[in-house]
Amino acid sequence: MKKPIIEFHDFSWQYLAQSEPTLHNLNFTIREGEKILIAGPSGCGKSTMAHVINGLIPFSYRGEMKGEVRICGKKTSELSLFDISHMVGTVLQDSDAQFVGLTVAEDIAFALENENVPAKDLFPRVRHAAEEVGVEGVLHHAPSEISGGQKQRVSLAGVLAENVPILLFDEPLANLDPETGKQAVKMIDEIQKKRSVTVIIIEHRIEDVLYRDVDRILLLQEGRLQADLSPDKLLSSDLLLSAGIREPLYIAALKQAGVSIHADMHPRSMETIILSETDKEKVRSWFFSFVEQKDAAPSEELLECRDVCFAYEKGTQALQGITLTIRRGEMLAVVGTNGAGKSTFAKVICGFERQQEGTLFMTRRNGEKVSLMDLSVKERAEEIGYVMQNPNQMISRVVVFDETALGLRVRREAAKRAQKEGKLSETMKEYLSLEDEEIKRRTEDALRICGLYEMRNWPVSALSYGQKKRVTIASILVLDPEMIILDEPTAGQDYRHYTEIMDFLGKINNSGKTIVMVTHDMHLMLEYCTRAFVFSEGHLLRDDAPEIILTDPDVVRKASLRRTSLYDLSIMCGIDDAAGFVRVFVQKEQEKRVP
Repeated sequence: MKKPIIEFHDFSWQYLAQSEPTLHNLNFTIREGEKILIAGPSGCGKSTMAHVINGLIPFSYRGEMKGEVRICGKKTSELSLFDISHMVGTVLQDSDAQFVGLTVAEDIAFALENENVPAKDLFPRVRHAAEEVGVEGVLHHAPSEISGGQKQRVSLAGVLAENVPILLFDEPLANLDPETGKQAVKMIDEIQKKRSVTVIIIEHRIEDVLYRDVDRILLLQEGRLQADLSPDKLLSSDLLLSAGIREPLYIAALKQAGVSIHADMHPRSMETIILSETDKEKVRSWFFSFVEQKDAAPSEELLECRDVCFAYEKGTQALQGITLTIRRGEMLAVVGTNGAGKSTFAKVICGFERQQEGTLFMTRRNGEKVSLMDLSVKERAEEIGYVMQNPNQMISRVVVFDETALGLRVRREAAKRAQKEGKLSETMKEYLSLEDEEIKRRTEDALRICGLYEMRNWPVSALSYGQKKRVTIASILVLDPEMIILDEPTAGQDYRHYTEIMDFLGKINNSGKTIVMVTHDMHLMLEYCTRAFVFSEGHLLRDDAPEIILTDPDVVRKASLRRTSLYDLSIMCGIDDAAGFVRVFVQKEQEKRVP
């Protein structure tokens, strides 16, 4: 048996500013060369456990510690942060927060330079690490010039250059498109096998991580270890659902069809699962007993986009001849690979970028059709709310409540100025008489929906990346725009918060609001959207129902999407209508959510 490399013995941790411990009496061992997945809902202690492993606790965070942790056989309490950094390399969820160099090469070399590694050794090690993760071609690029997937690889290369025995990944898939995420999981697996290092992955997207096998899954809930099991054993239990974690889609579909899941079936992935003929017949019977719901009649046009082209200053053609229509009251997804033009399309609609060719028209609530080209960014913002992908680019206030209420306060002051100047528009009149109590009520309502009410008086700097994301969503929801565009709304969210946010967006969508989501989350697209725009290399590749898109291998390949496991399950069970099978599952899931 291999030696223990990480050991927790009756370990508890309580932050100085909190009244209760975040971690309670943890006992587990991770051995050399193991690959471990740590899962659990937001706030369960995953990030705190990561801070313990990489030494940030107790060296960078103050609090009370009980028990002990050993890394490579040594007590962390007897080591320095510098010592631990030579044992544990961390790749953060937010790659931008990890960059310190002006170029990719400088960033990979940063730790080596701090250790005074001679140039004759440094350059080969940087080159080797870059080649190992496939970024040798961008060594002289600035970090801002490379894609999200490449940024993550650069962060990993910087860790690999130090030859540490433990690699810790904090939500490595959160900001990646499905195909890039799949390649990231594959790369982590290959490096782990090649180097025989110990790998720890913290991630919500369990099905995506299990594309390559892991040895064990540690399930945390409320700071306690609820399970330490193999993937097969954990997926054959109800522990994930009881902890508020999404089960793989194929597992959920099998359960809906009445199939009992047990470890002997090897349910950890669609590649390993074994179904009996009886199981397959249950799935077929469940599908063919389905009565399809009729689609609602299409609503009026809200936004019309015709032959829109946009190129950045360096000549990169980001949008090429985009023609599409968004109807009032729809919930849509915009999907495609990193750099396909999705976010650029959203920015053009909002006026943050101005297209060089093409037209954009919007039909206002009063039925008036106006050219968006004739409206300023401020005027567009009265109709269209935009939630950016990176929350740090939106936040400007210190306290959560003040950040969420900022838009209402700014609009009230703008309305007062416009009235004095005789320029008060109809859409701004409602803000003129907005009282502080009404601002407080609307702000607190938005914070409750986004699961942030208890943190309303917290400094924003104390929040996690996912919590900051929810703050930015709340700051737009409170303004009640006609259409809301959200860039990766569920990135970094656990299943419970994901469901709360999406159910809320569903409610305001049912009230007539139009929701457009730029997303890499295929689950979100399937479960909540009636239509999706697929972008690829600046072109609109497909405009269709999500279940049709994700069961079309050609579209999936061209747009770097990921074929849903429901497609594979339908084929395994002898069902030719894969799109229909996906539609059945989605409708049943929607019926379960209706109170």
